[in-house]
Parts: sequence; structure tokens; C-alpha cells
Amino acid sequence: MTKKVFVSGCYDMLHSGHVAFFKSASKYGDLYVGIGSDKTIEELKHRKTVYSERERLYMVKAIRYVKDAFINPGSGMLDFVDTMDMVKPDVFVVNSDGGSDVKRRLCTERGIEYVELERVPDDGLEARSTTSLRKGVRSGLPYRVDIAGTWIDQPYVSEHGAGWALTISIEPTVEFMERGGMSTSTRNAAKKIWPYELPDGDEEMLARLLFCFENDPENKGHISGAQDAIGICMSGLNRHYYDGHYWPSRIESCHDEEILSWLESHVCLVPMFPRRPGCSVVDGKDITPAKVKDLTEAADRCWAAIMERNLGAFASAFMDSFNAQVAMFPAMMQPGVQEHIDRWSGKALAWKMLGAGGGGHLALVMESIPEDDSVIPIKIRRRGI
Repeated sequence: MTKKVFVSGCYDMLHSGHVAFFKSASKYGDLYVGIGSDKTIEELKHRKTVYSERERLYMVKAIRYVKDAFINPGSGMLDFVDTMDMVKPDVFVVNSDGGSDVKRRLCTERGIEYVELERVPDDGLEARSTTSLRKGVRSGLPYRVDIAGTWIDQPYVSEHGAGWALTISIEPTVEFMERGGMSTSTRNAAKKIWPYELPDGDEEMLARLLFCFENDPENKGHISGAQDAIGICMSGLNRHYYDGHYWPSRIESCHDEEILSWLESHVCLVPMFPRRPGCSVVDGKDITPAKVKDLTEAADRCWAAIMERNLGAFASAFMDSFNAQVAMFPAMMQPGVQEHIDRWSGKALAWKMLGAGGGGHLALVMESIPEDDSVIPIKIRRRGI
């Protein structure tokens, strides 16, 4: 009579190492697999699964070395016990790095043979582990690029005059620097909820969730502006209206393909240097109603120029928006920034620092995107993609 063999694991990022393990374990008899539930993995690993338990069950069952597979109903490191008792295996197989005295004793109590296998890849294949693969996986979460109206999302600015902030959500075509003005702190917060990609659903609701997740309601210090969460979660081009509150009272979105493609053909990014430790861009701030009006009027003109695809008007409004920011927050222009601007001032139609400034990336408005290794073209994230 053929023996029953049992193994258990997460199998969240199924790879050749798992298949090789199943192949080796199946040499002891008919192989049955227990799979950790979504809830168990989240509790143990403090992250969401890449694939749902239903998808993982489907994939594991499709492997020819597997007789059958089940979602473990238990929890914790021994979530498989109920599945093991149901299968009643003759042999329990674990990888050597997944073995333990607790598992060994469990098998002894049940009269089950306990086997530890070394990780051995199949001929011609590299050794694989989920941990090593995870280190090499780049998050697919978008970045935020602010186009105009930056700072208006802070109530201590918009209380002097309401207005719009303009943002685009861009694909992670490169791994942009941290502290580079592209809302990487908010993006890192998003990774804790959605490690690899945004879920499907109402984009504004996702932005609200991210904003609330990042900002502790008891926090008496800095509150990250809502434009960061909106810029990451809401695809296409968006403008959001701030009137003294942290969350905008209105959001308008543009998903017109011709407009988005036009923006991609005229806006690019240039890395400078990360904002330096200890840099405070709010030192010496000078916020007045007149300066806020300059900021909001520039944002209005910027939106109108984009809708009309008027490059000259767009460049002018883009530049005015940046100058209005710097007039209120002169510390944005940290040492070294002007040198980067000077390099591009004769080539670009307009420029601004992304985010709160102090370093990071320059966004340039160009007649056409140059073929230059230091220039990063942008890819605006489309709705539903």
C-alpha cells in the first residue's frame, strides 16, 4: 500500500524550489500539501499575501507531484495540525531550514515518520527560496509627481487662500531615490498595506485609506499632505481643492489619453541628491495671502494650459508655481540645487523641484524629451492598469 506523505507551507511566491521540494517529498509516497491561509500568513509575516489562498491552492494542486492540497484551518506556526490529522500521513517532510523539535515531537506523538530534506535544486536550475526572491522583487506601487500648487494641501497654507494642487501618478519605471520629493515616505507606508501593487477599487477611497493609515490622529506634529496619498493612488492627472482642511473638498480627474500622452512627451525628471538629514524646508517660511494667491493662480493657469495642450502657457504657469513655492519657503533652495537648475536652464522651458524641495528631483518641461542618461521619462499610470 502506498504511503501518505504530508508537507505544509505558505507557497505564496511559488517557485522552482517549491516544485523541487514537492518532487523530492513525493518519492516517499502520495503527497498531500497543507497551505497556510491568508489570515495566518498575515499574522505570522505581518504582510498581505501576493496570491490569495484560493490561487495558491489552485497552483499547488496543478503540480504533478501533488496528490491533493488543502488550506490549513489552524493558526500560528502549527496551523497544519488539523490538516495533518485529517490526512493521517505516514511521513511528514520538511525542509531542513523549516524543521524544529516541536514538529519532530508532534510526529512522534502521532507515530508519523519525520524527514528533513536539504534544499537541492533540480539539475541545471538555481537554488531558490521565497526570501531571496522577495528581496529582488521591486514594488509596483506608483510614485507621485506634483505639477503645481504644492504646499496648498497644508491647512496652514490654504487658510490664507483656497486653491488646487495638481498631481500625476507615474509608473515605477525606475527605483527613484528616497527623500527625493516623490512621496516615497507615503509610498513606503502604502507598502505596509499593499506590498506590491494597489488593489482594485475606488481610487479616492484607497487614497483616503492611505492618508489615514500614514497619519496618526493623535499626532501633534507634521501631517503628510493629502496630495501624497492622492498622487499615489489616483491614476492619471488629478487636481484637488484645499480650503483650510487636510482633505480636499473636491477632486477632478483627467484620463484623456491625448492629454496624458502630451504630458509624457513634455515632462521628464532629473535626479539631484536626496534631501539632506536635518534639512528643514519650513525654516524661514513666509506665508502671506498674496503669495498664496500667486500659487493658486499659477495652478489654475497650469491646469487650463494642460487641458488646451498649450506648451508655452504650461511652461509659464509651471515656472510661476515653483517660484510661488520658493517665495513662501525659501529653504527649499538648499545648497547644490541651483547648480542643477543652472545645468538645465538653457535647455528646459521650465523647471521645479518635486515635493517640498531641499533636493531630490527636478521636473523639467521640455520641447521634447532629450536622449540623455541623466533624464528619466515619465509614464503616467492609466486608469484600470
